Amino acid sequence: MTERLITHLRHVDLAVPDFDKQREFYTTLWGLTQVAEDDGIAFLAAEGSPEQYIVRLRRDSEKRLDLISYGARDRAAVDALAAQLATDGVRLVHEPRDLDTPGGGYGLRFFDVDGRTIEVSAEVAERRHRKIEERESIPVRLSHVVVNSANPEATRTFYEKHLAFGLTDSLTLPHMGDLMYFMRCSPQHHSLAIARGPHTSLHHVSFEMRGLDEYMRGSGRLLRAGTHKVWGPGRHMAGDNTFSYFLDPHGNTVEYTTELELLDEDIWHPSQYDVSQPENQDQWGTANPFSELVAKESFNDVDRGCFVAPPV
Repeated sequence: MTERLITHLRHVDLAVPDFDKQREFYTTLWGLTQVAEDDGIAFLAAEGSPEQYIVRLRRDSEKRLDLISYGARDRAAVDALAAQLATDGVRLVHEPRDLDTPGGGYGLRFFDVDGRTIEVSAEVAERRHRKIEERESIPVRLSHVVVNSANPEATRTFYEKHLAFGLTDSLTLPHMGDLMYFMRCSPQHHSLAIARGPHTSLHHVSFEMRGLDEYMRGSGRLLRAGTHKVWGPGRHMAGDNTFSYFLDPHGNTVEYTTELELLDEDIWHPSQYDVSQPENQDQWGTANPFSELVAKESFNDVDRGCFVAPPV
């Protein structure tokens, strides 16, 4: 296996027109904590995570995915990645430099093959965090992010070749071929997944809960508040994790999950799961059927940020 310089997922940054409504949803209902604010930008942390923040919201006239941020081992790993990307002809947004976001650190930004802005950073100061208590139904940490691509094979190849992500499993349909690739940068089953969609966009962002009870209590809170449920509650086959998907105020799909599988990478071999078999979608059989409407909601709007770096 190629030496892996990336260690984990740090945060996902979103731009939205109705900044106040989006912030209210993520703090009051979803369970994140605002830890910093700066002229139309809010940094939202998970109480159980050492990351300075796991979601950044930015006020903008257009909805878009600003960037996805990953952690690297150290400053040398950031420099090595930057050099390799430049050699491979990957377009950099900026060279490695000191960061001025909460926690500081040292990082670079570049565009992936679909035009998403990706940040990789190291030496970011850890945030003082705490143990999430029993029945406390707020996110412990960011779990994973899933993106849509019109050419998921090319996107998968990009992350394998340039960032040393590994393929864990895939979802497939007999008449359509592969629908989703689960990619890992650590023993966690996936921190990234790439779905086949009609355009480049955000599919969903997933948040890890303390356990099954907290996951169900959080899902119930969203349902009682009248939040639009996309799919769930249920338990996936690939990854063996629970799922409840909802729409945030701007139509982005967000997920509560727990118990995502941890792998022994030395012996793991990828599997293909045929999702025409219902148990491969939901082991429990408790979720609403996965329909064309559910799929359409996860396609999201066309991302307006492709090959356009966010202003901050």
